[in-house]
Amino acid sequence: MKVKVIDASNMVLGRLASRIAKDLLNGEEIVVINAEKAVIIGNKDYIFEKYTERRNIGSVRKGPYYPKMPDRILRRTVRGMLPMKKASGKEAYKRLRVYMGVPKDLQGEVEVYEDARNTKLKGYVTLKELSRHLGAKI
Repeated sequence: MKVKVIDASNMVLGRLASRIAKDLLNGEEIVVINAEKAVIIGNKDYIFEKYTERRNIGSVRKGPYYPKMPDRILRRTVRGMLPMKKASGKEAYKRLRVYMGVPKDLQGEVEVYEDARNTKLKGYVTLKELSRHLGAKI
């Protein structure tokens, strides 16, 4: 099976995640690179507040466990768009790999979802900025 490599640079997180989820459910194996360069469109303060709130829900022992790192945030977003209570969703999630930066073995053909590209010039936050706000050491 051929692996589809997707560059997340300047892609809108929600649109990218929904396309990835659809392809995963169709049986494809997907690798996402440059996860820290994906963007969330909206008011910066509101986005920071929303994600900080998600991090603070629950407890250390019980969860829910919400990630700080950009690659984990992207993975978690895709997970929310898969039917995780069904076997098909769990199998699809296992076929997803997400990396920050570009690993040496994946420096070849890269696909881009044009409909997920960010064309807005202002009013967005990168996952790297968000992760730093949440306390990740990047």
